Amino acid sequence: MSAWASYVFPGQASQNVGMGSNVYDKYSSARDVFDEADATLGFPISKLCFEGPPEELTKTVNVQPALVATSIACLKAAQQELGSKLPTPALLAGHSLGEYTALTAAGALTFADALKLVRERGRLMYEAGLKSPGSMVAVIAFDKAPLQEVCEEAGVEISNINAPGQLVISGSLEKLEIATQLAKQKGARRLIPLNVSGAFHSTLMEPVLGEFSAFMESVEFTTPRIPVVSNVTAVPLTDAASIREELLSQLRRCIQWQSSVEFMTRSGITTFYEIGPGTVLSGLIRRISPEAHTINISGAEDIAALAEPAPPAQA
Repeated sequence: MSAWASYVFPGQASQNVGMGSNVYDKYSSARDVFDEADATLGFPISKLCFEGPPEELTKTVNVQPALVATSIACLKAAQQELGSKLPTPALLAGHSLGEYTALTAAGALTFADALKLVRERGRLMYEAGLKSPGSMVAVIAFDKAPLQEVCEEAGVEISNINAPGQLVISGSLEKLEIATQLAKQKGARRLIPLNVSGAFHSTLMEPVLGEFSAFMESVEFTTPRIPVVSNVTAVPLTDAASIREELLSQLRRCIQWQSSVEFMTRSGITTFYEIGPGTVLSGLIRRISPEAHTINISGAEDIAALAEPAPPAQA
C-alpha cells in the first residue's frame, strides 16, 4: 500500500456520451465490467454509455449506474495494463455517487450490489424531486459565512462544500429563486443553476430515506480493505454499520468534499488518481491543495500514457 496515493471517483455531472467505450474495446477486464453491468441491470447500460442519447444517459436513474460501471471499468483496465506501476492507495473517496464506486473498489460491497443500490438511489432521488420539486445552484467565489446567512433567510441549505469558492445550495424552486436574489444583493456574482432533477443532499430527500433504508437491507456490506473517507463526516468508514449510516446520511446531508480532501492531505496523501469520466475532482483538489499531484484515468489514452516508460534521468 502506498501511503502517498489515493483513488477518487467522480459523481453525477461528470458523464459524457462515449465514456468507457475505448477501455471496453481495448481491455478484457473492462469488457467484463460492462457485461456484468448489462446482465445485472437487465438492459444494455453499456450502449447508453457508449452511444447515448444524452437525454437518456443524464436521467438520474440511468446516469448513476452508468458512472459506477464506467469508473470501475477504468479502474480494472488500469490495473490490467499497469500492474504494479499503479500504486495501491492508502485511502479512497468518491464525490456523492462516487462514494459507491469507492466502496466497491474497497471491497465493501460487490459491483452487482453497487449497481442495484445506485439504480434504486437514482429512482428514489427522482421521485423525491417529483414529490417536492427542487433543484441546486452552484455559487462561485462567495464565502460560506454570508452564504449560510442567505440560506437561513431563504429557507434553503448548503448541500456541497466542494472547494474554496465552490459551494452548492439546494432547496425548493421558489426558495432557490429567493436565495439567488439575496446572494446577488450580498455580492455573489456567479450563480449557476445545475441540471438536476431535485434538491439533492438536502432535507427534501427525507421522504425517500425509509424506502432506501429498507432496500439496503437486501445488500451485504463488509469491512473495507482500504478505508473510504466519508462524504458526510470527512473521516474514514471502517465497518459495515458506519457505511449503511453514511449512505443514508449523504442523501440528505451536505457533501463535505473540501474537508475530505483536507483529511487525506493531512494523512500524507500527495497524489490523487481520479478514476472515471471527466476531470472535475482534479480541479477541485488543486483548489483545495495546490501542492497535490493529480492524475486522471478516464480512458485508454490515459492508461497508455501511464504505461510509457519514464524518460531516463539527466546526467
